[in-house]
Amino acid sequence: MLLLSLLLGFVLLVAGGELLVKGAVKLAEKFNISPLLIGLTLVGFGTSTPELVTSLQAAFAGSPGIAVGNVVGSNIANILFILGAAALISPVVVAKETFKRDGVVLAAATLLCLGAVMFGQLTRWMGALFVLSLAGYIWFAFQQERTATKTAAAASGVAAPASKPSAGAIVLDLLFVAGGLALTIAGARFLVSGAIDLARMFSISETIIGLTIVAVGTSLPELITSVMASLRKQGDIAFGNIVGSNIYNILGILGVTAIVKPIPVPAEILRLDIWVMIAATALLAFAAISRWRIGRTEGAVMLLAYAGYVIWLGLHAGA
Repeated sequence: MLLLSLLLGFVLLVAGGELLVKGAVKLAEKFNISPLLIGLTLVGFGTSTPELVTSLQAAFAGSPGIAVGNVVGSNIANILFILGAAALISPVVVAKETFKRDGVVLAAATLLCLGAVMFGQLTRWMGALFVLSLAGYIWFAFQQERTATKTAAAASGVAAPASKPSAGAIVLDLLFVAGGLALTIAGARFLVSGAIDLARMFSISETIIGLTIVAVGTSLPELITSVMASLRKQGDIAFGNIVGSNIYNILGILGVTAIVKPIPVPAEILRLDIWVMIAATALLAFAAISRWRIGRTEGAVMLLAYAGYVIWLGLHAGA
């Protein structure tokens, strides 16, 4: 029953995330929202919804190790495991102008996360700061995108046609979004419940469970999106998906979780995992800026680093 609970949780999370993203993207396209903004807001939020719901469920269940470890572990897995796998399949191209903005925001979010972890508790005022920072980031990106769209339209002299989506089509997309969210919530409950039981059964720290099994499980939407993008030679989408999701994980998920349910930060995360997340983020920035592409060599290094991290956690599972 325990394994069934974990498996069912994974399946529902993936299915829910897929429905949510598809519905959100179709809804955005009907109102002529640009692909950049779709990826930045709806897709980024959609693929991060499993982490959000899982962290909230864990916080209410009194499992801060899973709530915080899920976010830190997901960010580590997103960079070292998922981006590494995508780069190994096909080199990932980095858009300079986009990374100048999003890379700085990711670095700032990572430092904010470090500050919160060192403080020892995620308080409501911290959560509010995180969420306001995310809102400011989205607003700035929207303004920047709107300016770029106006400039491109003026240069071409062609105005985009106004779309008139039907009410039925909009309702259908809203049903996809609602159904995806419902599946995600159900999946998170099964996953958190199974993960807590697994930790207790084998006397493994809940934080380690959150950093590994739960983190990778809730990152499956990012994994599927990035690997598929890489297979289709669309490495820029794979890279943007990871950067956007990591920003949302910190500012959105930890922020909302702290506002709804303030939680203590397990000491284990300060001892190692937050530093691994910072190192992984620095590696991503260095690999991106050095040649504005992440090749197979960098991908292999990332995967080996993640394997070493997981092995270390496994050796200290009973600690």
